[in-house]
Amino acid sequence: MSQTNKIVVIAGEASGDAHAGRMLAELKKMAPDIQVSGIGGDSMRAAGADIKVDFSELAVMGLVEVLKRYRQIKKIFNQLVTELENDRPDLLVLVDYPGFNLKLAKVAKEMHIPVMYYISPKVWAWRAGRVKKIKRYVDHMAVLFPFEVPIYEKAGVAVSCVGHPLVDAVKTELNTVKAKGKFGLDPEHRVIGLFPGSRRSEVENLLPIMIDAAEKIHQRHFDVSIALPLAPGLDISILKKILKRTKMPIKIVDGDFYDFTKSCDVIVAASGTVTLEIALLGVPHLLVYRVAPMTYRILSRLVKIPYVGLCNIVSGKPLIQELLQDDVTVERLEQEISNLMIRQGSKHQAEKIRQQVLAALGPSGGAHNAAQQIINMLD
Repeated sequence: MSQTNKIVVIAGEASGDAHAGRMLAELKKMAPDIQVSGIGGDSMRAAGADIKVDFSELAVMGLVEVLKRYRQIKKIFNQLVTELENDRPDLLVLVDYPGFNLKLAKVAKEMHIPVMYYISPKVWAWRAGRVKKIKRYVDHMAVLFPFEVPIYEKAGVAVSCVGHPLVDAVKTELNTVKAKGKFGLDPEHRVIGLFPGSRRSEVENLLPIMIDAAEKIHQRHFDVSIALPLAPGLDISILKKILKRTKMPIKIVDGDFYDFTKSCDVIVAASGTVTLEIALLGVPHLLVYRVAPMTYRILSRLVKIPYVGLCNIVSGKPLIQELLQDDVTVERLEQEISNLMIRQGSKHQAEKIRQQVLAALGPSGGAHNAAQQIINMLD
């Protein structure tokens, strides 16, 4: 491999940036002189990437929500295409974010730029026709889950299961009591964590309902504290604006995400990669998913699997409570959070779930294996 190889990496949201950052950190160990640029956030920056556009400018969830931001997203896309033309990379690495990235893969194919796709679009859940596009435009799929491999093999797509990087990445040395102490939370209090997501649209949609439910619980239980993490790429002013709706004290924690997650006794979280991380830390939780009504009506017709949450999908079982769309109400959230908080054996059950999810995620070394696939393609 040449010492002057250039790659472009595109991660359009927080979880993709985190995965890409871990992969690039491993890549730099193998090829210290490699030049990396693209779209991402702090995780990719920390791994040495030159970030041309921050992913926060792209992060949006739902079909209707995307339409509202279409002009901005299209402008970024066109800017990226121009940069690919003017400074051609040796490899384009696309990380999840299929609506944007598959269009970019088509452009790259026309420019004869090799494409590796890291973290598969959920073709096993909906829009299976994307496999045909992937076959035309993508040179290699590096997937996270073992069950994804035969889907691509059957379609004649070059594929390898690199393993899920969270198997190695999700860890903390702290127990719940020590974690509470680290963040100045009362060790005698039960901590409810509100995890409303990393996209502005998610947070504005879900956090007000979470706060109202937590407020009702707080009024009944004086030994309860409420806290939430500041997601990467999210402006803290968005949280503070929403938090003005309550006089209840809510602590915002920035950084040390796994230690903070461990400090919580129960969590309500927006559906996404974060629910896998919570499960792998053995914290009792439930997930919520709520988008614009039109978006949900369209998705409910297209989605082919019975679950939304990744823990439930990879295990094939309803391990985690899912509240979807119209079920995401203050009353229902209050009920389910309270049940998790007071139920005997919640933490023991969360540990059993942790073991089941870990077994379903497959091999370790995911970030290293993905980096090795980049090396293989550059060679």
